[in-house]
Amino acid sequence: MVNMKKLLSLGLVSAMSLSILAGCGETAPAATADTQTQTETKTEEQPAAETKTEEAPAADTTAEAPAASADATTINVYRCTFNLANPDSAQVAKVQDAINAYIADKIPVQITLTDIGSGEYTEKANLALQSGEINLLWTASWEGTIGTNDLVPQNAVYDLTDLLPGTPLYSSMDEGQWEASKYNGKNYFVPVYKDNVEGYDFMFRQDLIDKYGWDITSVKELKDLEPMLADAKSEGLKYPFLTQKTAMFYRWYIDNYDFFTADSATNFFAVDKKTNEVVDTILTDDYKNFCLLMADWADKGYISEDDPNKVTTDTTTQTQDWAVSWWTDIPVNDEADARYGQDVTMQPATDRWAHSTSALGSCYCVTATSTPEQAKACVDFLGLLYTDSTLADIYTFGIEGEDFTYDANHQVTQSSEKYNHSMWESASATIVTPLDNEPANKADLYKDFNGGANTSPAAGFRFDKTPVEAQYTACANVNAEYGFILENGGFSAKDVESKIEEYQAKLDEAGYQDVLAEFQNQYNAWKQ
Repeated sequence: MVNMKKLLSLGLVSAMSLSILAGCGETAPAATADTQTQTETKTEEQPAAETKTEEAPAADTTAEAPAASADATTINVYRCTFNLANPDSAQVAKVQDAINAYIADKIPVQITLTDIGSGEYTEKANLALQSGEINLLWTASWEGTIGTNDLVPQNAVYDLTDLLPGTPLYSSMDEGQWEASKYNGKNYFVPVYKDNVEGYDFMFRQDLIDKYGWDITSVKELKDLEPMLADAKSEGLKYPFLTQKTAMFYRWYIDNYDFFTADSATNFFAVDKKTNEVVDTILTDDYKNFCLLMADWADKGYISEDDPNKVTTDTTTQTQDWAVSWWTDIPVNDEADARYGQDVTMQPATDRWAHSTSALGSCYCVTATSTPEQAKACVDFLGLLYTDSTLADIYTFGIEGEDFTYDANHQVTQSSEKYNHSMWESASATIVTPLDNEPANKADLYKDFNGGANTSPAAGFRFDKTPVEAQYTACANVNAEYGFILENGGFSAKDVESKIEEYQAKLDEAGYQDVLAEFQNQYNAWKQ
């Protein structure tokens, strides 16, 4: 018999790859959701398009924000910054005022903007979420504690399903994007329209490629990096191989497995793409060999103890203390040069894949504590943000002349240490002006990028951990004690196999087999 559910889900993922503006219909009344505080469970990442919306006239972004009119709704917006360790609160306030001045005669909305460095974002945003201080929240499938996989089960997000159709926001993206980002058939999240597929690259400092004459095209898998890491160690670098304090098994092995939780802390469950069955990845040869390699590199001094001890930061990549690291593949990888303040070059490490959470690598949600008026204001604000270049550029880059400038080609040069964001965590790739080191046809490149991806056999499946939530959380805690350290070279190579055995035993004590069985049951039912 033809598997209609599977065909439908694969069709939706295929639709994700066709970047074309679409969508219409009547605006429906907002629906609210019950709120509840979250518990806990990071890593990183980057959305597509076709026709660039006509650019709005230049605005005076230095104007003071007008007093909110009586019919304007004020919303609290929380966002994370990855390009600066500590955003400048005075400059953030200035950007907020510039935004409010610009949108005052366009939509009946004013914003209060809170910008938090990535090192503190999860904790601070979670506290603000619990106390009802947020209306519009930036999040992602890979975020911890406030990630998409945490918010829906906790009923912490507003159901936008009936509010979106007919709005400029809904029309700014193709319907496949909205379908791919649904949870339980409902739209709780607004994806940032960027690359909606996932793949990874090896990232090299270009000055070291030039100095040592490295042929990076010869690097096909992790072990091929070893001669380069030896050069980096002889160079005296602190981080020959920088893991960015990330448990990377679930990224380097994306060609073999669909880690559908999108969470490095629970990468002990996956669908084996060859057999299309849920497996315990900790017992695979792939996992053992990966951990042995990381341990061997640490023993040789290629991986610093700072990574397993979580001493490195999100700005370590902006230094010259490292040689090789990782990067989430995007259509314009030169974006990394601006982010890291130096010339870096990528070599593909994996294929690109469309799967259940790939459209939610960066997104927004409206909080369940928001009123219907606030929810509508959030949708109105995002609708303008996703269709107006001037607003998108202020929101992403800051104040023109202070935080960035436009060059002769009307492309952006960023220059600020006070306010600095990237397109992938801000607004649609169709509308944010390309950087001066990016192609002018960036939007078209995103469309082509998404169209060339593979589709996971598990695309469309979402695991409901509610029946085994206590065991699931307990297993994630065991991962912090064993898995994270194993995958960052924190144990000596001679101890790896015994530590993996201990790891599995501790997982089993925490209820792993119950969770594995639940995964298998749900996935097998979905496949029928």
